[in-house]
Amino acid sequence: MKKQVDSFREKLESVEHLSWLGLFKDLSEGTHKPSPFYHKRTLRKTREECEHVREKFLQMRFVKIHTKMFGIVHSYCSCHHLCSSLEVSEEVRQYLKTPTFDNWQWEDAEIMVLLQVMYTDLDFIPTFNIEPEVLQQFLFEIYRRYNNIPFHNFKHCFCVTQMMYGLIWLTDLRSKMDSIDLLIMLTSAVCHDLDHTGYNNAYQINARTELALRYNDISPLENHHCAVAFEILERTESNIFRNLSMDQYKRIREGIIKCILATDMSRHNEVLNKFKSILPVFDFTNKDHRDVLMMILIKVSDISNEARPMEVAEPWLDCLLQEFFNQSDVEKLEGLPVTPFMDRDKVTKPSSQTGFIRFVLLPLFIELANLFPCLEQHIIHPVRKALDYYTEMEKALETEQQNRAQSENAAKSKEAAGGRQDSQTDAGPDTSKPESQST
Repeated sequence: MKKQVDSFREKLESVEHLSWLGLFKDLSEGTHKPSPFYHKRTLRKTREECEHVREKFLQMRFVKIHTKMFGIVHSYCSCHHLCSSLEVSEEVRQYLKTPTFDNWQWEDAEIMVLLQVMYTDLDFIPTFNIEPEVLQQFLFEIYRRYNNIPFHNFKHCFCVTQMMYGLIWLTDLRSKMDSIDLLIMLTSAVCHDLDHTGYNNAYQINARTELALRYNDISPLENHHCAVAFEILERTESNIFRNLSMDQYKRIREGIIKCILATDMSRHNEVLNKFKSILPVFDFTNKDHRDVLMMILIKVSDISNEARPMEVAEPWLDCLLQEFFNQSDVEKLEGLPVTPFMDRDKVTKPSSQTGFIRFVLLPLFIELANLFPCLEQHIIHPVRKALDYYTEMEKALETEQQNRAQSENAAKSKEAAGGRQDSQTDAGPDTSKPESQST
């Protein structure tokens, strides 16, 4: 495994620049592996790392993006001013709206371009008078404040945002909700895990970290993500809301806070039950109903990996388990309560998913599909397939463990039998008989 990891890392380092130099990459034939290897880097992004990505991203302002079999080619255009609209092909734009989108094929600078496409194609730029330079600075600051950790990193931020973007298009929310609500949802997704360090709220509280003390053990991580988001938005050069009225800003701030706080899984049943209670009479003209729907949509987007193709989703599970195991290792070292579903000595890959899909994912996704039946094929069917996949994997693992146990028991029995024979042989002739009979 170590050889495979080292080999793949070397391959990444040697070809990372190819698409930037103008060579197309075919997304239909790419390697579906976690990338890059976050655990090999510093937790916080280095200045050099950030500047390298920033330079690529800013150069892409003058770049036409085309596709070939969903691959991209970069070719410089002759303009010397900031392009007001990115020239991204129709294939990429349509692909970006689907849950099948493969995040593993895109570099961080390209991901920032795709995030900019989302803001552009939802007409946020003219509607809210967002200057392209400010949006780009905002996206760069977002990139900078996601850490190099296995799961809750910038690529996860993109996946959640891309799923939210896809849901907006699939459910035709543009005809049902106003632009401010859509802006709240997309921006909440972008900001929802800012400065996550890879340790969940249970750890923060048990370890009495600075975050837990600051937020009185109440959703410390989610409160921190919100605070970092608005720290970025307080800077004029990265404040995409700077041309809005005070009332508009107040509404957006309130909405983003509600959405991000809803991603705390300790509030899962509270939010889901509230949605179920209003579902029979759901009314898009009712603000309270819309608020709950927005919280449900970001929750679905946040835990939506299993709705993606297995070759995209499974590497994300590997990343998540790595982050979980890192936390449980630290909890053991520090003498803290070990989070059960993170304990590498007790959790297997399939067992971590079967219960989660049955009791968390499906109940949540099914309720959303009750409001939007079109989502049945897009997110319910793939999740059911994922459940079947991990159920079969779990059965195979159990069978393997049983066979191994039987083999070990058989080996021990054989060893014990051999030991008894050896002891009888070592005992020598029976000397209890009279000497006359032995001669």
